[in-house]
Amino acid sequence: MPARNDTAIWSGLFKISPESGQTLQAQIRQAIVAAILDRQIAPTMPLPSCRILAEKLGVARGTVVLAFQQLVDQGFLVARERRGHFVNPEVLASPPRQPARKAEKNSRSIDWSARRQVFASELSEGPKNENWIKSSYPFVYGQFDPGLFPTAEWRECNRMALAVLEIRNWAADMVDRDDPLLIEQIQARLLPRRGIFANPDEIIVTLGAQHALYMLATLLMRKGARVAMEDPGYPDARSIFRLAGAEIIPVPVDEEGMNVDAIPEDCSFVFTTPAHHCPSMVQLSRPRREALLKGAERHDRIIIEDDYDSQLADETPQEALKGIDDTGRVIYVGSMSKTLAPGLRLGYVVAPAELIAELRALRRFMLRHPPANNQRAVALFLSLGHHDALIRRLSAAFEERRQKLTEAVADFMPDWKATDVAGGTSVWMEGPPGIDTQFLAEAAATRSVLIEPGARFFHGGERRSRFMRLGISSIAVQNIEPGIRELAAAARRRSVAA
Repeated sequence: MPARNDTAIWSGLFKISPESGQTLQAQIRQAIVAAILDRQIAPTMPLPSCRILAEKLGVARGTVVLAFQQLVDQGFLVARERRGHFVNPEVLASPPRQPARKAEKNSRSIDWSARRQVFASELSEGPKNENWIKSSYPFVYGQFDPGLFPTAEWRECNRMALAVLEIRNWAADMVDRDDPLLIEQIQARLLPRRGIFANPDEIIVTLGAQHALYMLATLLMRKGARVAMEDPGYPDARSIFRLAGAEIIPVPVDEEGMNVDAIPEDCSFVFTTPAHHCPSMVQLSRPRREALLKGAERHDRIIIEDDYDSQLADETPQEALKGIDDTGRVIYVGSMSKTLAPGLRLGYVVAPAELIAELRALRRFMLRHPPANNQRAVALFLSLGHHDALIRRLSAAFEERRQKLTEAVADFMPDWKATDVAGGTSVWMEGPPGIDTQFLAEAAATRSVLIEPGARFFHGGERRSRFMRLGISSIAVQNIEPGIRELAAAARRRSVAA
């Protein structure tokens, strides 16, 4: 907690002028009230003592005492014995005041919208489920279940990473390098599960899969480059490629995954999620995998493989495209978000050593390297076998949840079609004609049910609004059936209202 006599914190709040028409006491009160209403004083931060503040302002101590006392009487401050004066929590419970608008735009102000060269704010937004953990039925994708998180094991690895000798390993600036133990563990424990065998110089650590895609787009895609993508497909990848100036070419998806025969010959890149398609979760069939690789060689294409939702145990796993690529045209992007934690932001890229060297050079200008302490903690987590145990636990839990979800949908929403694919952490749903899942999501939220409308996954999307994605990673199994009952009730109400 900040000290009350830390003058650096308070120096900007109290501007006392003898030339002001207000008394010194009034100026002090006005400064404190403004700081409280603008949320500039944290509720846990004690105000300076009357003596310290009087000395700083060059006024009598009694002047400050009277100002504080009046603010207590007005309810802005509370006095706590032997601790000092604090902001009244009841004041902070009300919405903050809006900043006053100037009558006329300052002629010296900058029009930032005219100066920007990219339009990131106008691209597809992600689902806004900030308070998902407070929902009774959070069918949200990409979040974690606190009940399944390996708290004890993760704490152990962080304690080990904080040992004196370990700190010496990660505290120095690594410039463009990664933790060698983490690279070793990715190479030995994660990649072989996907049929990939790589050398250390063919692996780079990233701040998640999106960071990897952003670097690849920045490094490889010129303006106007044509990128074939699944439709529906991963909306953030689509937006990242558009930011790089690429043209997105939508390719339809069916029960065998991306229709690779529909990829135009002049596409320089193909982005695909073959292990579990985003968002339908179907797997790219073996014949189409082979056709995709042959087409890439024939037309001199680069394939960016996002190994989306693939780390969980699967009874019949297909090896990654990278595992059957013998031309070096597949760039593999992996992530630990679906197994360990999405907030950790840790991913990796596997590609030819020459490309990895370029990615390291680019990453150095962006952020040098992901935090080395996190890299070491994750490396220890992998090396001690905690990750393998976690995968087994998550796989069993998510399989039970998926089965419960599909059964509940069949019972309570029989006019909906669920894509039932083993593995992964979500189920893709198609509703009856006339349903609008955006409206359904709003109605369901009033029943504490959170879902993800499907329009954002489609290229140009509004017309495909009867689809939705239901995540299973953050909802307890006992809440799935009652959650589907509530969702079905919301869907019926929307149908009646329409």
